[in-house]
Amino acid sequence: MKVASYLVGGTPAYGVVRGDGVVTVSHKLGKQYPSLGAILRAGALHRIATAAAGETPDVKVKDLTFLPVVWDPEKILLVGLNYEAHRIETGRDKTEHPSIFARFNSAQVGHNQPMLRPKVSERLDFEGELALVIGRRGRYIPRAEALDYVAGYACYNDGSVRDWQRHTTQFTPGKNFPKTGGFGPYLVTPDEVGEVQNLDLETRLNGQVVQKTNTADMTYTVAHCIEYISSFTELVPGDVISTGTPSGVGAARKPPLWMKAGDVVEVEIGKVGLLRNPIADE
Repeated sequence: MKVASYLVGGTPAYGVVRGDGVVTVSHKLGKQYPSLGAILRAGALHRIATAAAGETPDVKVKDLTFLPVVWDPEKILLVGLNYEAHRIETGRDKTEHPSIFARFNSAQVGHNQPMLRPKVSERLDFEGELALVIGRRGRYIPRAEALDYVAGYACYNDGSVRDWQRHTTQFTPGKNFPKTGGFGPYLVTPDEVGEVQNLDLETRLNGQVVQKTNTADMTYTVAHCIEYISSFTELVPGDVISTGTPSGVGAARKPPLWMKAGDVVEVEIGKVGLLRNPIADE
């Protein structure tokens, strides 16, 4: 199942994607579950499929105003330096454990929505990543069981304002300017994705491939990341974890390649989808 979050008449909605259309179900479930995050937190994701059964699409995908897949999570956590070639190109030291940082809800936008280059920097960089959404509450989750806690997967662009990221050793400022990251287009359930450690990932800037990898190349697997993160915080349904970017980022190129107004960046992951965002100035 593929589920999208979007606006209908300015009001958040969600529905099941079928071909080039979407069956909106939030008008049936929204009073009790006003968002995809709410239905996940209630452990009721199956109700979306039930509500869509036998219904025909009521809106075309091309006409949607997308929201971030889960626009109201409790937590958005990201893994840094999770591909060895990327760690090397950044010049950072190896670590014994995953490097974890956080993004705010305000720092992300949905599919086809503009990512904003802030007025205090010209160094907005792309980072194509695989994200997951937690579907079950858990703490100290064993690695062998970790994937059972995943509700679904999506594409993520961890847009980074590099000069602000490098002000200190902490990533937070460079990762949290408003609307600098992309998240979408859909929540794709694990049964459709299959083997999560064998997915091709490609980032394109204005049609040119700038990052290309397979999730098999992660230093820390998806399951490892869930195990580690759930050791220091309780994961709850709707939480988002983005699992790191491969090499090829703009900051590591000579000369650097920064995104600017008018550019279009795409993150495509096999069986998960294609996230597209234009770039605009704040």
